[in-house]
Amino acid sequence: MTNTSTRRTPVVGQTAELSRTVGDNDIALFTEISGDRNPLHYDRAAAEASRFGEIVVQGGITSAILNAVVAEELPGPGTVFLNVNWAFKAPVRPGDTITGRVEVTAAREDKPITELACTVTRDDGTVVLDGTAVCYTMTLDHGAQQ
Repeated sequence: MTNTSTRRTPVVGQTAELSRTVGDNDIALFTEISGDRNPLHYDRAAAEASRFGEIVVQGGITSAILNAVVAEELPGPGTVFLNVNWAFKAPVRPGDTITGRVEVTAAREDKPITELACTVTRDDGTVVLDGTAVCYTMTLDHGAQQ
């Protein structure tokens, strides 16, 4: 049996990012998971009459890119959020490509706790989410079975 550890110690100033294009199907999938059926996400007339002027995706879809960055890139596998403080600054619409970015602002040496600056930016350069997060990263040992 071979054990491999996926834990990496983050370094202050280290960054990571991921991008994805948001589609109509994302709204449907998020609605199925969350139950969020706000007309701003589905009803074109209601959305057009709102200050947004068109359909917008749920905030959970916008912030989910940060879940992916944290779990897949930095700090990486085994990471969970302990605290988030995010402000939603602008809408995301179906068809927008969003980029989630994290930067390590503090990393404890005595515990696997990392503080992050977090942003999500649309492909037009607009910051749509801004804030901070505190994460805990567990060491994952994978045993290869023979």
